[in-house]
Amino acid sequence: MTPESIMGLAQNSIYVTILILAPILGIALVVGLIISIFQTVTQIQEQTLSFAPKIIAVFVGMLVFGPWMLSHMLDFTKNIFSNLTSFIG
Repeated sequence: MTPESIMGLAQNSIYVTILILAPILGIALVVGLIISIFQTVTQIQEQTLSFAPKIIAVFVGMLVFGPWMLSHMLDFTKNIFSNLTSFIG
């Protein structure tokens, strides 16, 4: 393997990782922001208030985006296995 191919593989794997995680992280960010605004407006400073809605929102997001995430992971894995001979030799 050449250094260029290793860097290309690393770049592609980081891109796929960011692409897969972006919807879930976005959902957690939006729910956390909404809860923070709610806590600020109502002056409720309970730290555990934000955990349950975030967990539920992330779980729902995984149910909604799960098939899409799985298809991207499978495409990446198929690409790795189909080019395995070029990585070894």
